[in-house]
Amino acid sequence: MADNEKSEELKNRIEAGQQRHANRSMGDYAREARDTATAFVKDHPIATVAGGLALGVIIASIVPGPGRRMRKKAVRRGSAMAAILAEMGAAYGASLLDNLGSAARTGGDRLEDIGDSIGDSARDFRREVGSQRDAARETVRRLTRDAGKRTGRTVRDLKQRIAH
Repeated sequence: MADNEKSEELKNRIEAGQQRHANRSMGDYAREARDTATAFVKDHPIATVAGGLALGVIIASIVPGPGRRMRKKAVRRGSAMAAILAEMGAAYGASLLDNLGSAARTGGDRLEDIGDSIGDSARDFRREVGSQRDAARETVRRLTRDAGKRTGRTVRDLKQRIAH
């Protein structure tokens, strides 16, 4: 019974998770994205400001206008800053990918464990059913044998009574 209860609980938990996922709206995903962006800005304020500056330099170098010399100087400085920012972004991206890979591995491991548990429970159930089937088959064989013996003895006794 414990294995059946565990299987049922696991099945219910999986269904509840699927239901929660199905009930999420686009608003929920938008709120999650907003919260993630806010957390990033709070955790990495310097990278956020540097990214804003780099974006400003890039836009200023693209937009035509007066002050060409100043723009060239800014572009040179902006290039150096862009290189630094690109390096910071690459480091952060690598860190993010490592975290995502770790989360994916953890999720995969949990799914593998769930699959193993379900498989083990199914094999246990199959063994139990097979054992009960074999026991029932043996009982039927014994009952049939005993009924045959009784019938044979009864027929023999009747023949002897008729012959006498």
